[in-house]
Amino acid sequence: MIITRTPFRLSFFGGGTDLKTFYSKTDGEVLSAAIDKYLYVVVKKKLGIVEHKFRINWSTVEFTNKIDEIKNPVARECLKYFKIDYPIEITTFADIPANTGLGSSSAFAVGLVNALFALEGKLASKYEIASIAAKIEIDILGRKIGKQDHFACCYGNINNLVFKKNETVVINPIVASSRSIKTLEANMIMFYTNQKRNSETVLKNQYRIKKKQFENLKKLKDLVGISKDIILNKNFRAKEFGILLNRNWELKKKINRLSSNKLVDKYYNQALNLGAYGGKLLGAGNGGFLLFIASKSSQKKIANKLNKLKKMYIKFDYSGTRITYFDKSGEAN
Repeated sequence: MIITRTPFRLSFFGGGTDLKTFYSKTDGEVLSAAIDKYLYVVVKKKLGIVEHKFRINWSTVEFTNKIDEIKNPVARECLKYFKIDYPIEITTFADIPANTGLGSSSAFAVGLVNALFALEGKLASKYEIASIAAKIEIDILGRKIGKQDHFACCYGNINNLVFKKNETVVINPIVASSRSIKTLEANMIMFYTNQKRNSETVLKNQYRIKKKQFENLKKLKDLVGISKDIILNKNFRAKEFGILLNRNWELKKKINRLSSNKLVDKYYNQALNLGAYGGKLLGAGNGGFLLFIASKSSQKKIANKLNKLKKMYIKFDYSGTRITYFDKSGEAN
């Protein structure tokens, strides 16, 4: 039995430039981070007498003897990719609900690929794990999503990710001072909007990219370089970071009208009026989690105002996807 733990991610700047429709024309670039909220994948090779070859436990429980009948698309295509032809059980559970803007489907793909490599007794680099997970979701399943989620949750840390025309991804870790990181963590607060959404549905609106959208995406990309300078400055100021994040969010809404909605705008404006430096809706938008950069005193005011929403404090994760349990002792020789 193998258990993997994969962090969720949040995207600060540059989201949307990791879509192939953008980076096929010019390099995409984002600043994103893995956080201390996780998705777990349990994979077990079934031994002895089994009634069904495949058992998949997710939002529903599936029993089948044919791989093509598996309804969970990521599980099905991962098993096909690894040519798994023996009885197996896959279970997943997480700290945060799916479809809430924190990269849950990609975290599942990464965690499952990592687990299957281990189950097969093969070593794989994080780059290989992330690349295969992205290939399964984007190329094989044809999902209209970007690649940043797979690499962000696979590597952990705060990273500047660059997406090249030739499909390679450059991972540049942000090596900021511990003081800067702690300051940023202390000034972050998230709220669950109680709205779920499918990122593909939102991103379809910008997949066939128009000229104006492309120009605004280039402006989003430019903010990545500015954000790196801010966070790497030894005199890091959370206020500067937050104000820039607000600029990013305003551009995001211009690029894709589905990024927000009236209720999200209401919450966001209330937080700004109570002292938040800036923020954004995480992921593709139109639901999920709102992230704000705000001082501790402002966070209290915002939390009191948005008291119907679940608040969450987060820290960064630095391990990325990892195997937390490995036991093959019960397998036949």
